[in-house]
Amino acid sequence: MLFYRAALPLSRATLDYLAGVVRRHRKKIGSCWRKLSPGRQALLVLAHLRTGETFAALAAGFGVGTATAWRYVQETVALLAARAPKLDAVLGTANKAGHAFVVIDGTLIPSTGWPPTGRSTPASTASTG
Repeated sequence: MLFYRAALPLSRATLDYLAGVVRRHRKKIGSCWRKLSPGRQALLVLAHLRTGETFAALAAGFGVGTATAWRYVQETVALLAARAPKLDAVLGTANKAGHAFVVIDGTLIPSTGWPPTGRSTPASTASTG
C-alpha cells in the first residue's frame, strides 16, 4: 500500500477547536487510552468531512483499523451535532433578523410565523368540518 501526505484547506483554529471537543469528551467519559490523540482523531474526522476519504483510506493513513476510523468519525460528528443550535432557535433568530427563509441542507424553510402558534396546520389549509 502506498501512503501520501495531503493538505486540508482548514485553519489550525478549526483543528484545535475540534481536538478540544474530543479531549473534553474523553475526560468526561473517563477514556483512559485511545490509539490516536484527540488532535489526531480530530484531524482524521476533518479529513473525512472535508475530502470524503473512505474509512479504509483514513484507517491506513492514520494507522488504525477501519472500524476504529468509523467509530472516531461517528463519535466526533455526534459531539459536533450536540453543539449545533436547534432548528427552532435558528428559525427564531432568522425571523428576528428579518430573514424570511433559511436554507438547511438545500431545503428552503420559511422563518416567518416563528415562534409557532400551536396550530398543527396553517389556518389557510385547515379543514372546516
